[in-house]
Amino acid sequence: MGLRLGSWSDSLWWPPPLPLLLLLFCTTPSCLGRPFGFPVPSVNVAVVFSGPAYQTEIKGRLSRENFMDLPLEVNPITVLVNNTNPRALLTRICDTLSTNRVHGVVFEDNVGSEAVAQILDFISTQTAVPIVGISGGSAVVLPYKGEGSNFLQLGSSIEQQINGMFKVMEEYNWDSFVVITSLYPGYEAYVDYVKSFTDTSYFMWDLQDVLSFDMSADSTNDIRARRLLQQIDAQVLLVYCSHEEAQYLFSLATEVGLIGPGYIWIIPSMAVGNPDIPPPDSFPVGLISIITDRWRMSLRKRVRDGVAIVVKGVQSFRKQRGFIPEGHSDCHNPVKQSAINDTLFRHMLNVTWEHNDFSFNSNGYLVNPAMIVITLDRERQWDKVSFVLISQNLLFKITYVMSVSAHKTGKQRYSAAVAHWLWSRRWTFLIPMKELMEHRLPLTHASFTYT
Repeated sequence: MGLRLGSWSDSLWWPPPLPLLLLLFCTTPSCLGRPFGFPVPSVNVAVVFSGPAYQTEIKGRLSRENFMDLPLEVNPITVLVNNTNPRALLTRICDTLSTNRVHGVVFEDNVGSEAVAQILDFISTQTAVPIVGISGGSAVVLPYKGEGSNFLQLGSSIEQQINGMFKVMEEYNWDSFVVITSLYPGYEAYVDYVKSFTDTSYFMWDLQDVLSFDMSADSTNDIRARRLLQQIDAQVLLVYCSHEEAQYLFSLATEVGLIGPGYIWIIPSMAVGNPDIPPPDSFPVGLISIITDRWRMSLRKRVRDGVAIVVKGVQSFRKQRGFIPEGHSDCHNPVKQSAINDTLFRHMLNVTWEHNDFSFNSNGYLVNPAMIVITLDRERQWDKVSFVLISQNLLFKITYVMSVSAHKTGKQRYSAAVAHWLWSRRWTFLIPMKELMEHRLPLTHASFTYT
């Protein structure tokens, strides 16, 4: 018995049974990887890699399959920017927005300059497109952001870094110190926070002096800076300045004899620059800083975290409003801020992904950042060690140490931090702390999280 062309009603399989319909539906391309599900609008995320190193590191383009475990389908848009100057960044990001309706931008760079963050903050303010800075200069937390900024940074604020600095200083009884700042924006807030911290702490801190001066190379500035540095009598020096200004400061400090055994310099993350490249020659051995622990993460992990923040924000928006918002496509006309404050950006401020808390405050940086303490070793490499701050009140959970240089040679060693921890608990066979510091053994790496 034949079946006449076009007469499905003559077939025993019409209407088809429900299981057959599901099987046919889920063999369509929209269902691949998400069986027995109905197609949902995809989330367009532009992933920008800024810097010449990524031209060879990034093979091909990101695909949907890279993010199949996220709750919504992701359409990743890979953008490579070879030049990191403001014009190049603005042009590439605006071109991407004009050709794709983007829900969010994830930005990765290896520059380490806060200038990148300033550009991204400007773009997010003008376009209202959410931007997530995951590494490098894009993650250097800005003291101040533009009004209506939609810029999130996976970094630690200067206040959080100061808290970490004082935890280290308290552990080593470095109670007497001096503060040195440039005139870089935010320096007054830095000084105020340090004074507030020392005034309200149970620990007996001795802030000997606060020195603030212009750190740009100039004959007049040099004379005044040398005179101020020569007045310093403390051995622990807390610094607030940019990366370029730090080079100038340490050059002068070397001239006046403030560099060498017996002097402890502590700088913020923005003064470090990119920790993956050798620091300037003027940076002294034993220099200490505090940076985000994302330095240790793989590029894949950093990108996935950034994309997850955007996607989870879209999911939260959809759950509350019932639909996925339209992406952004205009980079030229300023956007008026929503009066009801129910934008996609607001839904990105409290995200949990793979047991990680990505909660941001109103200033766009992490509320509970994981940070590490690093130091510059004799091989002029940034060393890292592991001790974790498990509560706001102290203390550190210290673990075994392997420095960057030791990892390359396969030789393991204990850091001064671990030696001090053991020694302070009556493991008397270890070298006393004073001798360790005289030999400038590195405080290689401490990792801690605020709770």
